[in-house]
Amino acid sequence: MTVRIDHLGIAVKSLAAAKAIYEKLGLRITPVETVEHEQVRVVMVPVGESRLELLEATSPDSAVAKFIAKRGEGLHHVCLRVPDLAAAVERLKRDGVRLVSEDIKTGAGGHKYVFVHPSGAGGVLLELVESQETRR
Repeated sequence: MTVRIDHLGIAVKSLAAAKAIYEKLGLRITPVETVEHEQVRVVMVPVGESRLELLEATSPDSAVAKFIAKRGEGLHHVCLRVPDLAAAVERLKRDGVRLVSEDIKTGAGGHKYVFVHPSGAGGVLLELVESQETRR
């Protein structure tokens, strides 16, 4: 299996307002899910082989709230689907790539993920998730 784009994370002030354009385009929106430890509410918008993840902060202290305060709404991260997340994390650590956290966490939809710090990914916050063919 190859590495593919899983989703693009978009920071928004309001899920209700942000998802309206996608609904007008006839796209399906998943139910709202809260990820407590990330202090966000999310919805996924399947688009072809990938998805858009709309992220709304639930706390002014969350990373998404701080991102919006500094940069405004918009593209927050790019997420790549990898076949073996633990192996990818170990390879990056061994090669000295900076991770936001070395701990693999569980996020929306139950997927396992880790973030690569923008300093190690050309200025882009990069999320890695393990491939799960049944998660859609």
